[in-house]
Amino acid sequence: MTLEKGSLILLDYTAKIKDTNEIFETTRADDVKNNPDYDPNKKYEPRLLGVGEGWVLKGLDEALLESSIDTPLNIEIPPEKAFGERDPSKVRMIPLRKLGEKANEVSIGDVIELDDRIGIIRFIGSGRVQVDFNHKYAGRTLVYSANIVKKLDDDNEKISNLISRRLPIDLTEVKYETKESDLEISLPENTFLIEGIQIIKRGISTDIFKFIPSLKSLVFLEKYTNSVSDAEKPSEAKNTDSGPDKDTSNDKDEKDKKEDSKIEGKSTEVRPKSKKEKS
Repeated sequence: MTLEKGSLILLDYTAKIKDTNEIFETTRADDVKNNPDYDPNKKYEPRLLGVGEGWVLKGLDEALLESSIDTPLNIEIPPEKAFGERDPSKVRMIPLRKLGEKANEVSIGDVIELDDRIGIIRFIGSGRVQVDFNHKYAGRTLVYSANIVKKLDDDNEKISNLISRRLPIDLTEVKYETKESDLEISLPENTFLIEGIQIIKRGISTDIFKFIPSLKSLVFLEKYTNSVSDAEKPSEAKNTDSGPDKDTSNDKDEKDKKEDSKIEGKSTEVRPKSKKEKS
């Protein structure tokens, strides 16, 4: 059975540059463990994709629409359906001084941002620098080795995966509850101060309404917990009673002294004033 547009899938893949065999993207740790770019702190796992939704390169999207679950994929994507052909007009020679304070720090191959565009330095000399604003992989044919791990049909799986797609949290941290056509999502406290969190929440709601149209409303809940430990809380007065043998011979005298001090206006008790007393 081929996939239809709008299907949510988990895709496991490794993408390479055809003529150099360089891996530029992968969800498989085993494929890059011996590469210098391997990040041991990164979580390598199948990626959530909306088939035909433009979440990936055009060539990959088109190939997925013709693919079937459990069928290994070997896809070759030409430049025009990948990162585009190289455009000579996007290569500019500019004065080195235009780079400002970074002029003496840059070297060939560095990626820089200039005039709100990302470029790669190709040449430096005679007070000038050549910047290539083409994509790093423009003009290159790509090869994908992939397999569709799963198609998500269950709404609960869709919700948890769509949340974690935009938020850097583990699926086990995703808490939510559906009540008929309403959805309540409780985010972990460590996400409350993430930069752009309101935009992220808007994106999550847009995705969920798109792929689960039966839902009519979505509420994000923020729950804060008391970070003060029991050891830091004020301790209560300890009971010094030692049992039935406690000496109570001075109880009456102490009570009389306390009453006397109240009469003289010297009570040591402190209590908040009532509204009547304040007035």
